[in-house]
Amino acid sequence: MKRIESLIIKTYNASAALRNTPDAQIKKALKMLADAVESGMDIILKANSVDVEKQDANDPRTDRLLLNKQRITNIAASIRKISTLPNPSGKLLQKQKLYNGLLLEKITVPFGVVGAVYESRPNVTFDIAALCLRSMNGCLLKGSSEAENTNRAAMNIIKRVLKENNIHPDCITLLPSERETVQELFAATKYVDVIIPRGSDNLIRFVRENSLVPVIETGAGVCHIYVEKDASVDKALNIVVNAKVSRPSVCNAVDTILVDSLIAPQFLQKLKPLFDKYEVEIFADINAHKLLKGYRYLKKASKADFGREFLSLKCAVKVVKDIDEALTHIQQYSTKHSEAIISENKSNCRRFLHEVDAAVVYMNASTRFTDGEEFGLGAEIGISTQKLHARGPFALEKLVTEKWIIKGNGQVR
Repeated sequence: MKRIESLIIKTYNASAALRNTPDAQIKKALKMLADAVESGMDIILKANSVDVEKQDANDPRTDRLLLNKQRITNIAASIRKISTLPNPSGKLLQKQKLYNGLLLEKITVPFGVVGAVYESRPNVTFDIAALCLRSMNGCLLKGSSEAENTNRAAMNIIKRVLKENNIHPDCITLLPSERETVQELFAATKYVDVIIPRGSDNLIRFVRENSLVPVIETGAGVCHIYVEKDASVDKALNIVVNAKVSRPSVCNAVDTILVDSLIAPQFLQKLKPLFDKYEVEIFADINAHKLLKGYRYLKKASKADFGREFLSLKCAVKVVKDIDEALTHIQQYSTKHSEAIISENKSNCRRFLHEVDAAVVYMNASTRFTDGEEFGLGAEIGISTQKLHARGPFALEKLVTEKWIIKGNGQVR
């Protein structure tokens, strides 16, 4: 650990100072950061254009890399929202007095130093920095080389605002984008308390398998929508199209559509012109392929297509005989991110909501709502698909752990 050890140690030391920073000072800094993001829009866009020009326009990651005026405005709005949220640390969780007079208190406290490893999305740099600052955590940000110029421009703004508010600028650090630095971060068990990966399934698996620092996974999404036999066809069409085309490059976009055999002929015929408008490529099983005959972008699905996170205008379609087959399919292929049922059958909806094992389960709504901002949590670090500590949108409230405070008067055991 020679390349970035000094950066990690500086952040570790600065995180201690951050924990003593007055809450009002942090809130003020976040509001100023939001203003600085908007006033620095041209600088951010110029840096982002350099990164985008190096990418393949047809690569799904390019959309995740791209910033525009609206996306930057949204980033600033998200930071302002975070500034209004209560500090999750310092909450009294439990208080009791023991028989021997000891006073016990359990409170929430920051993790300490959070490491984030992520791909493409430069908005994540602002999101995680703001969330960690609000929760009084130091953070080490390891973005990808694709977003290197944008991330540097973002970090220059963040550092300037920290200095202007007398907050130690080393509490937020952008690590070099070279891949080699990741292994050093993984080994920094003395200084880093948790690592959170955000990106593709390959990235998440790599972090989980190689990090010595504890990992909280924010998982890839292989998301399903099950159109049950008693679904409203118009409602189902609207939801499915939204879930696929509104922003296909994100993890909460639908990847596989399961259609009950009794409603499939009607539903798929009406879906064809809607998907054709957006040139959605469909990988269909045998039965769906027959019903979709004549569709311009139709392909026969392989088994692997039903476990793919497409992150583009592509999806798999399968006809199932009933809810039992739909549930079995989801259990086999789900990454436990977001799953949905479209149906007017309350009994089957209730069964789906109770039986499906995922971070977020929907009834008659698009999977695209799985998002910290949409849930009223402010920005998020990612969608956690694991079950320990945090599940679903991993936002401000989960960036803490617990500490016992024991107050005595000379007691011994």
